[in-house]
Amino acid sequence: MRITPIEIQQHQFKTRIFGYDTSAVDSFLEMLADELERLYKQNNELKESLARTRITLEQMRDREKTLQETLMTAHQVTEELKMNARKEAEIVVAEAHLEGERVIRDASERRVKLVGEIQDMRRQKISFEGGLRALIENHLKLMDLDALQIEEDDYQARLMDPLIGDDDIDDPLNFP
Repeated sequence: MRITPIEIQQHQFKTRIFGYDTSAVDSFLEMLADELERLYKQNNELKESLARTRITLEQMRDREKTLQETLMTAHQVTEELKMNARKEAEIVVAEAHLEGERVIRDASERRVKLVGEIQDMRRQKISFEGGLRALIENHLKLMDLDALQIEEDDYQARLMDPLIGDDDIDDPLNFP
C-alpha cells in the first residue's frame, strides 16, 4: 500500500487512556516501514538504472566520438585518394602526350626518309631507263652495222661472182 506524505501528515491516531492506541501506532509504523523500504529499494534500483544509463550514455558518446573521428579520417583519406588519383591522371595524360608527340615525330622522320628513298628510286629508274635506252640504241646501231656489213659482204661476193650480171649489181639492197 502506498502512502503519500500528505496522508502521513494528516493521519490521526485514536487516543486511549494512556495515550495513543499502540497497536494502531505499531500498525501504522509497520506500514510506514514497508513503504519506506519499498521506496528505498525503488530509489536504489533507480540509482542503479541511472548509473547504468549514464555508463551506457558515456559509452555511446565515446562511440559517437570514435565514429566521428573515423568519419573525419575516412573523409581525409578519400580526399587524399582523390587528389592522388587526379595527380596520377595528370601524369598519365602528360606521358600520353609525350608519347604521342614522339610517335608523331618518329612518323614524320620515317615519312621524310621514305620520301627520300622514293626520290632515290625515281632517280635510279630514270638512270636505268636512260642506260637501257642507250644500250638498246647501241645494239640497234650494231645490228644496223652488221646488216650493212652483210650487205656489203654480199655485194662484194656478187662482184666477184661471174654468174651475176652487172644490171643486178647496181642496187646493193636489191638481192635476188
